[in-house]
Amino acid sequence: MFNKAILIGRLTADPELKQTQSGISVCGFRIAVDRRYSGRDSERKADFINITSWRQQAEFVCRYFHKGDAIGIEGSIQTRNYEDKNGNKREAVEVVTDNVFFVGGKASGSGAPARPAPAEPAYSSGAASDFEEVDTDNDLPF
Repeated sequence: MFNKAILIGRLTADPELKQTQSGISVCGFRIAVDRRYSGRDSERKADFINITSWRQQAEFVCRYFHKGDAIGIEGSIQTRNYEDKNGNKREAVEVVTDNVFFVGGKASGSGAPARPAPAEPAYSSGAASDFEEVDTDNDLPF
């Protein structure tokens, strides 16, 4: 049997860090994941999926992600049963994370640290004078 969910979406609200009675960190949040197709009116549809992270991942999510940020999730789908305030039996479906990761860069609205673009070499004209001859008598390291 196999239960693996991989999702990329945007947070619908700021995640909140909570602690269990035994002091374990937990963070529940929701992400909006666009569907691959549009409806009849050509408007994109999205699914809103509940996510739960535990321990260090919960702290990581709450520290680096905010409402609207893109986030990547790897985890498993889990269901649980509970009783609401009125005594009605309910079932909750959520993805419990195994891994949470940044997607996109700072410019795309993610909380990921921006990486500087690699410096491109500056060649004045691409002429032979821009290059120098390499001595081939020495041992090369490759």
